[in-house]
Amino acid sequence: MSSTPTALVTGITGQDGSYLAELLLEKGYQVVGLHRRSSTVTFERITHLMDRITLVPADLLDEASIIRVLRDHRPSEVYNLAAQSFVQTSFIQPVLTGEVTALGVTRLLDAILLTDPSIRFYQASSSEMFGKVVEVPQSERTPFHPRSPYGVAKSYGHWLTVNYRESYGMHASSGILFNHESPRRGLEFVTRKVAFTAAAISLGMQSELRLGNLDARRDWGYAPDYVQAMWLMLQQDSPDDYVIATGETHSVRELCEVAFGHLGLDWERHVVVDEQFLRPAEVDLLIGEPKKARTSLGWEPRVGFEELVRMMVDADLAALSAAGAAPAGATGS
Repeated sequence: MSSTPTALVTGITGQDGSYLAELLLEKGYQVVGLHRRSSTVTFERITHLMDRITLVPADLLDEASIIRVLRDHRPSEVYNLAAQSFVQTSFIQPVLTGEVTALGVTRLLDAILLTDPSIRFYQASSSEMFGKVVEVPQSERTPFHPRSPYGVAKSYGHWLTVNYRESYGMHASSGILFNHESPRRGLEFVTRKVAFTAAAISLGMQSELRLGNLDARRDWGYAPDYVQAMWLMLQQDSPDDYVIATGETHSVRELCEVAFGHLGLDWERHVVVDEQFLRPAEVDLLIGEPKKARTSLGWEPRVGFEELVRMMVDADLAALSAAGAAPAGATGS
């Protein structure tokens, strides 16, 4: 039997999946990634890894396909990063969000239970579960009050992970991750949207950026730091849940100030508040308390907010300068 561990990653084509795959490969794992057979799936974030990972078709809507992958590849660790992960979309497609982000966790955990209950499982929980926060900062003990279908679906997946851990003795852990960003973040997310559009404006490709609530505050960290925490959770003797955050909070307004200021631009001359980008129910202040992760996992965030924003702006500036044109769809919030 091979001594090389195998890890299965759902959502491997996303920001976190690509960074996690890199980390696991560095640590000597065989990496198997799930992807849906869909005309919209893109592999741009993992193109540089394609000759080192195994991609298999499966879907969180289809438990039989998950069971087949588990039986064929026999992973010792499963990282569930797949979800309908955009909050704004969850208001427009709440049923799909529930099917994938909530019930998808059920299908995956049940498939593990039926196939090999010794598999260690990581569930990507979210700070959006806290929603209308009852205390600041938010820790593992803070009650949930989600304010979007996405937050509700993530709460379901979180509690189901706890339930399978307690009911069946599975090594199932959840990372309650606060916002984490990188140059690989999708254009629909506000950090990447601000970085991209600031770069485009500096090159004369666009003139304005339309956003929603500039006063919303988030705890923003660097995605590669956060996938390190995911891996650390599954190396512990006992499963548990951990808040992964920087412990600092910044507003969308500050995000604009840093991004545009890095390019010598006055953000107030270019940013327009557009009501169509306001959420039906806003989450105003999220800030995590990562003390447990620091103490139990030995985890620390390495990249700060301003460094992160400047990194994202520089990456978009370089890409746009090389391409000579800006793709559409980066002016909303």
